[in-house]
Amino acid sequence: MEAWLKFRAPGITLPLGLGIGRLVFFVLNKIEWVLAIILIFHLIMYRSDFNSPLLVVSSLLLVLLILQTFWLLPLLDARAEDHIQGKDVASSFLHLYYVISELLKLLALAFITIKLFIKT
Repeated sequence: MEAWLKFRAPGITLPLGLGIGRLVFFVLNKIEWVLAIILIFHLIMYRSDFNSPLLVVSSLLLVLLILQTFWLLPLLDARAEDHIQGKDVASSFLHLYYVISELLKLLALAFITIKLFIKT
């Protein structure tokens, strides 16, 4: 939502918006890693809370974060830098991949939260 809203603010140019976006995504990714480490710590300390579906979904969440951090975000960052430098940038599906991965992470987090904190 941040990216979509940012470009609708008065006075925000494409290069300025991209520069802000790069900073925001960099910081959000670091926060996600801190939370992932907490999840891993919880997994190690409270193994009894993690049944097979929770372990699979937690693993999926971590794989998505790894893919975003080491593949998707660097490619998006390079595209943003090319835009900022005024270069022509071909269209790609990278933003769609990012949105899909974020939605998958959201669903994974919802599942984990329900399973861990709403005991039935």
